[in-house]
Amino acid sequence: MRRPTARGRTTRGCVVRGAALGLASVALVAGCTTAGTRDGTAAGASGGAAPASPAPDAPRPEAPRPEPSGRAPDGTLLVADFGADTVTFVDPDAGPVDSVEVGEAPYGLVVGEDGRAWVATAEGVAVVDTHRRERLDLVPYETAGLGPVTGGEYRGGGMGIALAPDGRHVYVGVNVPSGNGTLETIDTGTREVTATTAVGRRPFDVDVSRDGREVYATGHDSFDVTVVDTRTQDTRRIEVAPYGTEGGLGSWLKPHYAAVRPSDGRLLLPFEGERLVVLDPETGRSAVERMTADTHQHGVTATPDGTLLVVGTGPIDPSEDAGPSLTVRTKDGQERVIPLDGPHEDVAVSADGRTAYVTGGFTRDGYWNGISVVDLATGDTRRIPAGERPLGVAVLRSP
Repeated sequence: MRRPTARGRTTRGCVVRGAALGLASVALVAGCTTAGTRDGTAAGASGGAAPASPAPDAPRPEAPRPEPSGRAPDGTLLVADFGADTVTFVDPDAGPVDSVEVGEAPYGLVVGEDGRAWVATAEGVAVVDTHRRERLDLVPYETAGLGPVTGGEYRGGGMGIALAPDGRHVYVGVNVPSGNGTLETIDTGTREVTATTAVGRRPFDVDVSRDGREVYATGHDSFDVTVVDTRTQDTRRIEVAPYGTEGGLGSWLKPHYAAVRPSDGRLLLPFEGERLVVLDPETGRSAVERMTADTHQHGVTATPDGTLLVVGTGPIDPSEDAGPSLTVRTKDGQERVIPLDGPHEDVAVSADGRTAYVTGGFTRDGYWNGISVVDLATGDTRRIPAGERPLGVAVLRSP
């Protein structure tokens, strides 16, 4: 474990890549090169991610996909293809079985008990009937200043997305390339935007409180969580920066994804495989607990029994940091770190809690087109193909 001060003092060599992005306002956040990035592009953690080709060892289907027939079986995975305009249905044993066009560069997704998926794309929030495997609607954003519809990590449009406990509203974090983002509230009955609320910069993740009264938008580039009252749209900003905010938009040490702890509603935000921020959204106070993976971290989920799963994407600096991994952390803070092969982004867990599905899409360079399937009892892993640069993932289940 490195001394905590080692990262607080440096931004690991920031450079400007504004020409590649084509927007002067984005140039400030366009990259932070470091040892360990294979092509000099910046990581999602520090704000830069040029499009990259899949790794050479990315798994590919070896046989034609079977034709879809009726409703997808329980346990089928749905992934957002950030490198395409689709979501892909994936058999966790056999690989992709079908795909549906949803809109440019889908990022996060969430599935309700009615089998409808809500997918945050660059163009709007797509509504997908997962039983019939078809897009029902595309709800356009009301946020201004999103720029042209395009791909890449800095594209305007939806990022994190969450569903209210009662299923009546969807909340999507919308990235505005020139500044702070918004949280758009969508009525799931009318499929219309009913509120647009200012939040932090680049809302990577969105979570909802257990009672549905608050939404939490994690602002990656503003080092914060914005707490939104779902009844009044009033907001509170809480800074989340256990390493400080030095480096600003070029820093690697920012919040990415969060999970609501089932036992008490606190938010859990991992940093660098070293620190877990436990945030009380009511008081704004936080505590920091030790983590052990020693790697840059992105996707997070919490199971009903309080187990926390955290995706380690790989090292910022290979001379100091450990490689990609999945941390399995029990509610009493005991951790098991399962090594993974190659970078990953997000994670979902099977209904029985025995298997984790970790997407290889990654917002940084070096992504691959597949999923790592992890046996949580044994730590055994295997890889299956899964769409194009898969990011968000959900497990389909019957009501």
